[in-house]
Amino acid sequence: MAKKFYYGGQAVIEGVMMRGQKGIAVAVRQPNGQIAVNSERLGKMSTSRIREIPLVRGILVLVETLVLGIRTLFYSASVAVGEEIKVTPWMLWSSLAVGFIIALGLFLGLPLVATHFADPYVSPTVSNLIDGVIRLFIFILYLWFISLIPDIRRVFAYHGAEHKTINAYEAGEPLEVEKVRKYSTAHSRCGTNFILIVMVIAIIAFVFLGRPPLWLRYVERILILPAIAAVGYEVMKFGAAHIHNFFVHIVLIPWLGLQVMTTRQPDDGQIEVAISALQRVLALDAETSPQLAEETTSVPGMAGGPGGVYL
Repeated sequence: MAKKFYYGGQAVIEGVMMRGQKGIAVAVRQPNGQIAVNSERLGKMSTSRIREIPLVRGILVLVETLVLGIRTLFYSASVAVGEEIKVTPWMLWSSLAVGFIIALGLFLGLPLVATHFADPYVSPTVSNLIDGVIRLFIFILYLWFISLIPDIRRVFAYHGAEHKTINAYEAGEPLEVEKVRKYSTAHSRCGTNFILIVMVIAIIAFVFLGRPPLWLRYVERILILPAIAAVGYEVMKFGAAHIHNFFVHIVLIPWLGLQVMTTRQPDDGQIEVAISALQRVLALDAETSPQLAEETTSVPGMAGGPGGVYL
């Protein structure tokens, strides 16, 4: 019996990217109201059996998600504004590097510096706990702040459309707007869940690191972060597989609740875009030809621009 595959994706600018077993599909609303759908096959590393190895797969999925995320964001931006953006390897990796450096400074460096002022008055264990709580607070504050930006709110609506579509598909519903619309914007495999799980595990793990010099505390955290991410992925995978278990569901409530900040209720046009991406990646998985596929579909009633507002 074939092992069940779980589809997933992410919101992009005026669109949604869906990842399948063999490839990805990106659907983006064009300025003329049509939906442009682009799909491509995944490389061997993304489909090899090494991705089935516990802990190792978490690191691979994280790297793949970052790379595909940046690529599809550039692509969606070019489609949404009607101007081609050439994505060079330098643009891709420099974007990842800048984002990584900012994240390390904001979510690792800043909490440590803030905690440093309390160090003379608390034990090493309490110091590390304070560091973790500050990190969690900064993360939630960051989500709240970006959710106030109109363009980001629109992306969050596409995020909601992606979740609704996946929820409907996993429930066995036809991929039709009226069927998808009734489903929740929350999903147990959301990237927001993953980040929060990683932060909670980090709080526990960092407690045992003691209190060496500030620079060494920072380096230690960077070095063990991949291991924490790997464990976090396994925890998220377990939770998603047992979401219908009463106790697991209760534990995941805070995680699912946080998605209120990273999703918005989408309009029918945004749901339509998410459905287009999932339908294309399902078709790609059913194909045997390794060729790339592109198509543009006309959306009744949408000629003249995107209808409604915004993952």
